[in-house]
Amino acid sequence: MMKAKAADFILYDQATGTYRIDPEQAVRDDVEKHHWLHVGRTVLKDWRLYLMLVPMLLVFLLWRYLPMYELLGCFKVGDPARVVPVNDQAFAGFSNFKLLLTGGNDMRMSYEFWQAMRNTFLLSFYGLCFGFPMPIILALFFNEVRSNAARSVLQVLTYIPKFMSTVVMTSLIIMLVKEGSTTGTGNELGGVISQLMVKLGMISRDTASTGLLREPAFFRTIYQVSGIWESAGYDSIVFFSAIIAISPTSYEAAQIDGANKWAQMRYVVLPSILSTVVIMLITRIGHLLMVGYEKVLLLYDVDNTLTTADVVSTFAYRNGGMGGGGESNPGLASAAEMMNNVVGMLLVIGANTIARKATNTSLY
Repeated sequence: MMKAKAADFILYDQATGTYRIDPEQAVRDDVEKHHWLHVGRTVLKDWRLYLMLVPMLLVFLLWRYLPMYELLGCFKVGDPARVVPVNDQAFAGFSNFKLLLTGGNDMRMSYEFWQAMRNTFLLSFYGLCFGFPMPIILALFFNEVRSNAARSVLQVLTYIPKFMSTVVMTSLIIMLVKEGSTTGTGNELGGVISQLMVKLGMISRDTASTGLLREPAFFRTIYQVSGIWESAGYDSIVFFSAIIAISPTSYEAAQIDGANKWAQMRYVVLPSILSTVVIMLITRIGHLLMVGYEKVLLLYDVDNTLTTADVVSTFAYRNGGMGGGGESNPGLASAAEMMNNVVGMLLVIGANTIARKATNTSLY
């Protein structure tokens, strides 16, 4: 880029022998000089709209930016016997991160952290592989339902689980797969799902009597299936909105070319919603390692399923002094969550870069 010179903005009048500013540059100078005055007038003119931004700004300030101050706890060590403010804690450098990564004098802590990181990644990866396509499939299904009344009923039925609290959802899951008796029949076999799996020969009576949630091998499957049941219908709203925005002329042109329903779905619907799918995929990858502790905490059994159910958030919950039992270390818990979030941020950046180069569609 070439540097601007004075001659580019000042014109010489040969008739009068004087210099004058280019009229276009004079306008630009005036706009730049009174920029903040124009901004102030715009804000005053539409002050009601800007007033509506205040609650959002307060939410970001109180729940997004102020909590960042507590990240200092990752680099400090407090007294486990009492609650000490971050300012009064002793600076420990990267000792908490070293303890998580290499173990140091406590190899158990490092083993539990990497186990939780592995479980977090696997739960998120399975959710991405099996949970992400389901809303798209549901949206395609809703688009093919010609009766508006039937479509509305089906959509409401799939949306309902999303509006139930986590406690209610986990209670339903526990009832469906609860343990039963090894000698009884009927309801004594346990929950409905457990009874069905026993009759189909998928599990033994002993496994049903123990309870599926007490079996490490079944936890991830139960978590993923219940997650799809809970959120697939609600997440399909975005994709269904993109589908109904497709122009009817595209379908008509495909029909003239002899395309059947499957061909229309492949060559009209899917390419039309590709940008929406890419954006939602990048967003989903951004939350790839953010497995909330609430649902896991309500479903897992510390004594039996910790090897496959413990995630970074529950690891931080137990070691941060909130889980009860054992010596608390808030700095260690904060370090674990921070590492998890940093990896998630890198995944977003990588996914966005790949999507921008591959499809010319990106989040930013």
